[in-house]
Amino acid sequence: MFLRPLIDLLFPPLCHACKGALPATGAEGTPPHPFICADCLGKIAFLTSPLCTRCGAPFATGDGHDHTCGACLSHHPFHTCRSVAVLAGPLQELIHRFKYGGKLHLADPLGLLAYQRLEQFLGEAKPECVVPVPLHRKRLRQRGYNQSQLLGEVLGKKLKVPQVVGNLRRLRWTEPQTTLDAGERVTNVKGAFGVRDPKALAGKRVLLVDDVFTTGSTLGACADALHEAEVAAVVAVTVARGIQQ
Repeated sequence: MFLRPLIDLLFPPLCHACKGALPATGAEGTPPHPFICADCLGKIAFLTSPLCTRCGAPFATGDGHDHTCGACLSHHPFHTCRSVAVLAGPLQELIHRFKYGGKLHLADPLGLLAYQRLEQFLGEAKPECVVPVPLHRKRLRQRGYNQSQLLGEVLGKKLKVPQVVGNLRRLRWTEPQTTLDAGERVTNVKGAFGVRDPKALAGKRVLLVDDVFTTGSTLGACADALHEAEVAAVVAVTVARGIQQ
């Protein structure tokens, strides 16, 4: 009980985004996030209604009502999908350091941010297990870790549901999606995922986790594979969403 304030005094907690000081443990008031300062949180463009009820895409409308977007009216592989905020500013910097800079400790602030902002959505979704978007074994060797799996660990603990790793897998190597346009992304990952043991997931509500939603092609290909395994529903969550211009 007395050790934590002493540690904060000797080693003041710092914001993971800007490295500025955070309120010490026990300070008056509850900070909105234990790892990210209020100033940096204020620079994050959080996604709020109006949104597409299926894929979570934001609408540039003033009515404030959620409704299904045109793309999802024709087809969408998710039961529903949500992202925390736009991929920009402090959030983009945190994700870049986490994904490409080997800063594994950033899984906690990013995963907690996702849980805090999407807690109601996740509660209503009632997932029975967490499934991270898998990396190809070659990419996993290069990077040394799967950022989606680390985020999934945080969300699974908060939701008190198990994370299932290794069942959803990449069947073949795919080129990095960041180098491709929207159409090429869909072709690149089509049929790239499969479920090793369908019976282990059949009938379950699955929370599919990734770091960033850009066009949704990777998440969609994963969802298609999960549906082939006869899951009850695929609910997808990402920390950030790249907004297409």
